[in-house]
Amino acid sequence: MKRKYLLEISVESANAAAAAVRGGADRLELCANLRAGGVTPGAELMKAARQRVSVPVFAMIRPRAGDFAFSQTELASMRRQIEIAKECGMDGVVLGILRPDSAVDIERTRALVECAHPLPVTFHRAFDETPDLSRALQDVIRTGAARILTSGGKPSAAEGAAVLASLVKAAGDRITILPGGSVNPSNLETVLRLTQATEFHSGLGSSLPYQRSSQKEFEREVRKLAEILRALERGEA
Repeated sequence: MKRKYLLEISVESANAAAAAVRGGADRLELCANLRAGGVTPGAELMKAARQRVSVPVFAMIRPRAGDFAFSQTELASMRRQIEIAKECGMDGVVLGILRPDSAVDIERTRALVECAHPLPVTFHRAFDETPDLSRALQDVIRTGAARILTSGGKPSAAEGAAVLASLVKAAGDRITILPGGSVNPSNLETVLRLTQATEFHSGLGSSLPYQRSSQKEFEREVRKLAEILRALERGEA
């Protein structure tokens, strides 16, 4: 049985969302301020993106840039942002909370997962800040999140491929491991073969400078990624 692969692209505008889908993206992660790692997009951006594309759109839920140890006030803000994402027709949310010691904050993350229900939750790259990725994997599973976006604790998914492979194996069918971090057309096939993951995330920031590339350039780079995955599905690569 041939494997199916999924391509998730992070975007910060409705135009970029449309370009990514034209290029072959299967799912979008919608953020504001990707340069800072992504924060919660405004309601108008969520609505605009939802109107432009038909593929699933997952909204980032992150009240500010910086660390992932959020205050009670920030936690309340995240709850409100999740409700807004639901009202705007988002298909999932992307979030993560750490304790001051950088371990996964299981209880508060679980509370947000429950708040997001029935939308699936991706635990984002806060995961890579944890001191023990094996333990963090088990902790995130306990929160009820559906997937983990991670580079294997390294600066890029390519560098973290060996760790990602171990996470994929350890996760089994309990949670999806979503490799991300400088994934681009030059390394996607290698990351796939080394990790045996089935979903992949890219913002193309390592290929195209944020905010400087045209929508045509962005669409073209997304298409390169999509074509690599489709060729691998057909057994042509």
